[in-house]
Amino acid sequence: GATGLAGMLSLAGAQPSGIPLLLDAGRTVPPAGDVLDHGRGPDCWEVRKHNSSEWCRFIRNNPDCRMDGGFLDYLSGVFCVFPPRLLPLAVTLYALWLLYLFIILGVTAEKLHACPQGKDFSLTSPLHGVTFLAFGNGAPDVFSAVVAFSDPRTAGLAIGAVFGAGVFVTTVVAGGIALVKPFTAASRPFLRDVIFYMLAVFLTFLVLYFGRIRLGEALGYLGLYIFYVFTVVLCTWIHRRQQGDRPVPPGPWEPEMPTDPEDPESSGTNNSDYGEEYRPLLPSQETSLRILTTALSPLDCRKWRRKPWYWRLFKAFRVPVEMLLLLTVPVVDPDKDDLNWKRPLNCLHILTSPLLCVLTLKSGAYGLYQIQGVFPVWGLVTLAGSVLAIIIFITTSNEEPPKYHCVFAYLGFLASAMWINAAATELVNILRTLGIIFQLSNTVLGLTLLAWGNSVGDTFSDLTMARQGYPRMAFSACFGGIIFNILVGVGLGCLLQMTSSQPLVKLEPDSLLVWVLAGALGLSLVFSFVSVPAQCFQLGKAYGICLIGYYLVFLCIALLTEFRVIHLS
Repeated sequence: GATGLAGMLSLAGAQPSGIPLLLDAGRTVPPAGDVLDHGRGPDCWEVRKHNSSEWCRFIRNNPDCRMDGGFLDYLSGVFCVFPPRLLPLAVTLYALWLLYLFIILGVTAEKLHACPQGKDFSLTSPLHGVTFLAFGNGAPDVFSAVVAFSDPRTAGLAIGAVFGAGVFVTTVVAGGIALVKPFTAASRPFLRDVIFYMLAVFLTFLVLYFGRIRLGEALGYLGLYIFYVFTVVLCTWIHRRQQGDRPVPPGPWEPEMPTDPEDPESSGTNNSDYGEEYRPLLPSQETSLRILTTALSPLDCRKWRRKPWYWRLFKAFRVPVEMLLLLTVPVVDPDKDDLNWKRPLNCLHILTSPLLCVLTLKSGAYGLYQIQGVFPVWGLVTLAGSVLAIIIFITTSNEEPPKYHCVFAYLGFLASAMWINAAATELVNILRTLGIIFQLSNTVLGLTLLAWGNSVGDTFSDLTMARQGYPRMAFSACFGGIIFNILVGVGLGCLLQMTSSQPLVKLEPDSLLVWVLAGALGLSLVFSFVSVPAQCFQLGKAYGICLIGYYLVFLCIALLTEFRVIHLS
């Protein structure tokens, strides 16, 4: 139940009022109707200006329309595979696939939460909360940022999404919590998180103002997050020293998952869909085949019968993703007696997880590479993984996990990260395609589709947590979690694009909408920073209504700016 960490991706060329961002001193993407030629041919967003019979030739012959990553070429699909009269059908299919990509990211992020855990990492550890837990929640957004910053044509969506999602989380989600359950906010964690977030926003504002981010500034983003982690740990230690032996209530970095008194399934130590809901009264020896088939089943028939129809419908969409994750992502669960050791399945993971990594890295380019033109890399990984899996299967038992079982946790962490990276790459490409089709800018797609899609899951989690009597925890998550997104997402995303010959990334906003976004986020943070202490940290429905009203006003201004109703003379 942590915060919706706003996705930091970016979209492609079409920018009626977009934010052209240059990476590696490249090209600018001009506003619609003002095309600049930098020697790379016309911009891809111009395709709709041509006759429909020329769309496919334009897409295939224009270097700007080539997809550098991803498994599917969405531009060629919509303009070459589908005839022009079926463009609405293609857009509908792309929209449905976009929604499913968000489901994939959400389900994989849930899986990622469990992967780095072990006996030394508990959810009550502040270091775990601001590192592994934050990465588990923010992985889709951070990987999206890295993917987006990797291409000059998609860098704008990263900035639009990080600001847009920041405004959404700190207004709609925070305001919704206050409406659902008025409460008294935790003063010191709130002030700490808001101050750090304002510093991060100010740093991003300076980067946009000067139009570049150098190596030192990119490292400064990561250094500021490390300092934030140190501050959280230090504050926790001081607070516990002051408390002495008295019990310490859970803080925002100690996300004890509340139980739902109406749901008997949530009262146990394992409330996951993948756990054993019903334990046998007497221990019994299970065969390896039985263990494998049970472990690979994402459905619980008894739970399925009890749940309402809409839960079943959503679960039906999740099942294919959950099946793939069960096959490729090992999970070590310290809450179980056997640490979730499933010998046949974990041995299968030794083969499938490395194979997944090589086939998803750079969209399979490394996995399909042939060593000396003869033997593919994926074949070598398959051979090595099969030998290692057989050795582990022979030297272990079904009943007791091996001493090196903790290694599977980090293997699962890596596999989950690769799944998220692959889904984020497809997400960036399909958003770029939709932007070209509808002539929409990177920024507006970032602050709407991307921000909402990446935040909706955590929004429901936070509101549910508030309804169950944990509004302070949910509210703290709104301000604490997105710090990870902006600092690690932007810092790491830009750092990976720098080279020794050119240690900078140029970010040159050429649109009023960027400054509307930055100003709206800064103003919302200042409003909360001033108004929350003024109310003695007692937040009620009036505060929630003000925040939600603020977001609606901001959204109207942003859309009017995008469509040039509001513009600079």
